[in-house]
Amino acid sequence: MNTSSNSYTFLFSIAMVVVVGALLSFVAVSTKTRINKNVRLEKMQNILSTVGINVDRDVAEAEYNKVIKEELSLKNDGSIDQGVNAFEIDLAKEVKKDEADQIYPLYIAENNGQKYYIIPLRGAGLWDAIWGYISLAEDLNTVKGAVFDHKGETPGLGGEITTTWFQEQFKDEKIFNANAQLVGVASVKGNNDPSGSKKDDNQVDAISGATITSDGVTNMIQERLSHYKAYIDKQKSSLAQK
Repeated sequence: MNTSSNSYTFLFSIAMVVVVGALLSFVAVSTKTRINKNVRLEKMQNILSTVGINVDRDVAEAEYNKVIKEELSLKNDGSIDQGVNAFEIDLAKEVKKDEADQIYPLYIAENNGQKYYIIPLRGAGLWDAIWGYISLAEDLNTVKGAVFDHKGETPGLGGEITTTWFQEQFKDEKIFNANAQLVGVASVKGNNDPSGSKKDDNQVDAISGATITSDGVTNMIQERLSHYKAYIDKQKSSLAQK
């Protein structure tokens, strides 16, 4: 074939487009696979961290499979939907549905002879979405741990929800008040409790200068937990009968 001809140039261009397109598609698929795997492992790390287990990403799945005994998909009435994989639920999409149509994922863990219930959270901060996980002890009232993250909160202000000092405050707080009402745990300005003596006030110290994000955490916890009350009541009833 005459390499100087228009036909050659045209065919060569087509071939290059096909080859480059194939390479880009391969890279895109490979990258997406790695990203999805990393997201999955990070999710496992976050769930585990609420019960005091902090592991590297390369061992997260093995530890998760060891500690997490059940993954439940709950309906608003506390019953279990057997046809939904709890781990695969996209809470960002789920919270946009009507309450009655949502499915609420729940993870049950056992560690060092203790049982924990881990509930995913999602809400709104100042600029964008915030999310996380909170774990409850077997009494379904005492917080074992909490972890939070965000999409666009301000570093040094709302972004502080990801810090250890903020998250550690939630440990041993209660989600039910003295009147047995499910109120969650509120982030309240000036509620500094370094001694850990006020673990029955349903409050932690808010982030200075980040009132809206702190309120967002408060609302997120209360709103998400409220959908688990039917299940919690059933479990407490079962425990009382034992």
